[in-house]
Amino acid sequence: MGGIAGFVYSTVPVVVFVIALALLSTKAAVIAAVATGAVLTVARLVRGERLLAASGSLTGVLVAAGIVALTGSAKDFFLLGIWVAFAGFLATFGSVLLRRPLTGVVWNLLHGGAHAWRADRQVLRAHDIATLAAASVFGARFVVKQWLYVHDATGWLAFAKIAMGSPLTVVAALVVAWAFRATSKRLLDIRPVPAIAQHEAELPPRQDASR
Repeated sequence: MGGIAGFVYSTVPVVVFVIALALLSTKAAVIAAVATGAVLTVARLVRGERLLAASGSLTGVLVAAGIVALTGSAKDFFLLGIWVAFAGFLATFGSVLLRRPLTGVVWNLLHGGAHAWRADRQVLRAHDIATLAAASVFGARFVVKQWLYVHDATGWLAFAKIAMGSPLTVVAALVVAWAFRATSKRLLDIRPVPAIAQHEAELPPRQDASR
């Protein structure tokens, strides 16, 4: 998720937008946020990060700025994030209802896609829990931000984006990591008995030569 640096890169443009909005016009606030995102992108490129990773936060700011330019409403700066959270909730919660929790699907794909992970009840339960944790984060973000959006609380939208961003993501990621580790332990760490040892185990006990 980018660690502390990723949190800073995704947060600073939002803070700049809200501060500029309180002092300047909506247009000026959008320009300030985009300029901040561009400066951070350049700084990340100078640090040696790849263009795709470095431009991630700038892309989000540009999309948000484009929406504001179309609607003219400052609160629409957060509209994309609201509906992304809603889509994430539908995807994660829906996958649990379909008995194919998304975290399990991802784990299987990362390990060749050939494991019958759904046949193991403990593995399936672990991924139900992990996927529901992710669904809870997405759902909470959508409900809170949508309520603030309807009530035109732009400043509180910024606060919610920051407070419900990386902190909740870390909590959900820990649950997902637990499910991945439990799955790998059950499905990948089973060591087959060597053929020689198995053959010796099947042989009848030796008779004492002195008898």
